Amino acid sequence: LCSFGQGDVTHNAAAGTKARPGGKATCGPCCSRRGACLSAFLLFLMAMLAALITLVTIVGLPSRAQACVTLTNRTGFLCGDRRSCISASQVCDGLRTCPHGDDEDESLCRDVPQNLPSFLVARCGDLASWIYSDQKCDGINNCGDCSDELSPVTACPPCDAGWWRCSPTFFKYCSCIPRTLCQDHVQHCSDWSDEYSCPRP
Repeated sequence: LCSFGQGDVTHNAAAGTKARPGGKATCGPCCSRRGACLSAFLLFLMAMLAALITLVTIVGLPSRAQACVTLTNRTGFLCGDRRSCISASQVCDGLRTCPHGDDEDESLCRDVPQNLPSFLVARCGDLASWIYSDQKCDGINNCGDCSDELSPVTACPPCDAGWWRCSPTFFKYCSCIPRTLCQDHVQHCSDWSDEYSCPRP
């Protein structure tokens, strides 16, 4: 754009451009201004990129919460280090359990349970009530109506070896009691089977 042909030599010389032998002219000031603008633009882009890299380094990349399986075979929360798996009920409990404390992050805990990922939440028979997903089928009446332990809301496996199946008297338990309560001279099952039928652990 800054070079001209033979016919333009006189006109461009009058306009203050430099003519070269052979009738060609160059626009020195024009090209230098364009180069300066291009350099400034590139410097601006590099500065923006450096600022973005610094921001990501300080704040970290946004990441979606991920589920994991704990050592007790329960639904867990995968910490930001992608190595630590904590129990679902340890999220937003007021204690920083993950190495970087992301289990207590404000984005999760500001409005519980609405801000919690769905894999951390289990609804009770009364849909207005909820529990953490790792509290289902744990033998304890966490919902208050045993819906976290009994069908049709929750299909829990049979009592394992450490529990005794009966109709408990105490509402803390729903369909099984810990065998450690057997033959302790206290009635825990409505049929007294914990005292007469349940073997000691």
